[in-house]
Amino acid sequence: MDLDIIDRTLWQVRELLTNDNVAGAIYLIKGLLPADQADVFEDLAPEQQQALLPEMDPDEAADILEEMEDEAASDLASQIAPEMLAYIVDEMEPDEAADLLGDLDPALSQATLAAMAEPEDVRPLLLHPDETAGGLMTSEYLAYPQQMRAGQVLAAIRQWPVRGHDSAYLFTVDREGRLAGAVNLFDVLRTDPQMPLSAMMDRDVLKARVDDDQEVVARLMSRYGLAAVPVVDADDRLVGVITVDDLVEVLEDEATEDIQRIAGTSPLEQPYLDAGITSMAWKRMGWLLFLFFTALLTGSVISRYEGLLSSHVILTVFLPLLIGTGGNAGSQTTATVIRALAVGDVALYDFPRVLWREMRTAIVLGVSMAALAFPAVLLWGTSPIMAGVVALSTIGIVIWANSVGSLLPLVAAKVGIDPALVSAPLMSTLVDAVGLLIYFNIAALLLRA
Repeated sequence: MDLDIIDRTLWQVRELLTNDNVAGAIYLIKGLLPADQADVFEDLAPEQQQALLPEMDPDEAADILEEMEDEAASDLASQIAPEMLAYIVDEMEPDEAADLLGDLDPALSQATLAAMAEPEDVRPLLLHPDETAGGLMTSEYLAYPQQMRAGQVLAAIRQWPVRGHDSAYLFTVDREGRLAGAVNLFDVLRTDPQMPLSAMMDRDVLKARVDDDQEVVARLMSRYGLAAVPVVDADDRLVGVITVDDLVEVLEDEATEDIQRIAGTSPLEQPYLDAGITSMAWKRMGWLLFLFFTALLTGSVISRYEGLLSSHVILTVFLPLLIGTGGNAGSQTTATVIRALAVGDVALYDFPRVLWREMRTAIVLGVSMAALAFPAVLLWGTSPIMAGVVALSTIGIVIWANSVGSLLPLVAAKVGIDPALVSAPLMSTLVDAVGLLIYFNIAALLLRA
């Protein structure tokens, strides 16, 4: 929806609530889609949120809490009486309800569960960590015994009160509840009503284990274009299903975390504009201090070549150019390799291939940039020897930067550290320090000769 409409609605809702016109504010909010309703709610003052939500229909309030950011939703829910909150949570999708209750104070969470009409759909989901398939799955899905006939299945579906997202697939289980197969719902509609599910099901079903990491599940769904993935326990019993809408949220969250980590900051746990200044500064401080002190290494390299710099002051002119080129080349390589690791294009055992590939790429880039750097440096009025120093240094620094940029993500992944967290800051330090050594040694060799 047009952001102007949302902003205008927000202003009108605030005006109505200022005049204690709760009914009018609810009427305006109802005219928006759930995602836009959540945006309006998140920008209201806490006391205004608390005045509005309990007065809304439980299903509409549930939609808003589902769409709000996790921390904003839990902050709002924590201010609502357990009995009222239970009415709302009963209308939420089980996986969303479990996420919300898991973020609340344990006492409030238990009181809300006790007041719910259907807590049995939510309780099992609270047992699993958020970052796993069990924490991502929903208990709302279609699963029937494999001996059940198509006509019986359709009759059962007509009686099913859908709370989650519709899926074109249903799953079959054996007598012990173990996953047996999957059936396309359209096949059930088209087939003979007397045909059993076992005769039409696909037995080769891709599945996730309840303790699988959510990134593994997301990669599985993305690679094979799956709309839903069944989740099984250690005994292969079907315990839940992960749908494509959950996949989108996981990919968005993981991409956001990786982007922030590549920049050398810890991921924010809430939207940017809602994050406190102290929190934002603290999450950036660690790597800034690390880079600050490692810059002393760069300074020590420069001090070692003080005599060379004093006799050839022109060398200082091209320091930013060469260090910047190395940093840019390394950043490109690091980002490319991290992304390849994330989507499964590269594995740890591909280390030699990655290094060889980046070395060849660096040679092409370095020679091309050196060919441009040589005449550019001459235009400054320097000697051909000085232009040669810059050109050769460019080649050496780019090769070094690409090598480091390709190795660091793989090494980090090997030792169990998130590649996005350490690769860029360490790459910057290593490229700067060693890049200066390359530059000054080439200069010393050519200029003194």
